[in-house]
Amino acid sequence: MAPEQYPLTFPMRINKYLALKKYCTRREADLWVEKKLVYINGVHAALGQQVHEGDKVTVKGRQKKFRYFAFNKPHGIITHSPQTGEREIKDIFPITGVFPVGRLDKDSGGLLVLTDDGRVTEALLNPAHEHEKEYKVETLDALPANFKNKMEAGVDIGDYTTKPCTVVILGKRMFNIILTEGKNRQIRRMCGAFGQSVEALTRVRVLNIKLGNLKEGEYRPLAGKELTEFLQILGLSPVAGTL
Repeated sequence: MAPEQYPLTFPMRINKYLALKKYCTRREADLWVEKKLVYINGVHAALGQQVHEGDKVTVKGRQKKFRYFAFNKPHGIITHSPQTGEREIKDIFPITGVFPVGRLDKDSGGLLVLTDDGRVTEALLNPAHEHEKEYKVETLDALPANFKNKMEAGVDIGDYTTKPCTVVILGKRMFNIILTEGKNRQIRRMCGAFGQSVEALTRVRVLNIKLGNLKEGEYRPLAGKELTEFLQILGLSPVAGTL
């Protein structure tokens, strides 16, 4: 179990304890307690029971094994909440019961992580964590000479100045950018500050998960070392056991 990011202040309710330990959500913890899967000092825990410093908390088994997938979202597909005539990920992704963590706008494509592990959402998307996401961008016009330095320093996009980032120039109209934040249409707005229009935008990496050679609409399960490292970075436990 990776160390918790927030100090534990005892006593606390069992569902809060399990959530702060990044073991599950509070709602999931309540369900596990109801099913008598959670023990405090070897005795079945009760809903709302307090955990004190030094208590031994264990969880027996899981209700399901979480699933994780890397998916290449095609351009033109909505991540979720489509309007009339639009298609969303669940219309084309063949596995039910999973959801995309975060979103890519309709005109953008590339890597999305899909899972049924509700813990991943806060762990990955909370801005305080500053997790890396990498994008490949192609513009309509040639990039100005000072583009890299000014982008990396932070850009005024109207209502916000972006955090420092990393830019690698790949060609006259192409670059990679690594962000640790995700404002609405941020890259397009950053480019717009330099009079540039984005022709194509593809996310190629989330933390250690890479898009690789996945074609649009294709997916692959996350497993083994890749998944273990991903969960470790997020501070999440992959298995049941003693906390």
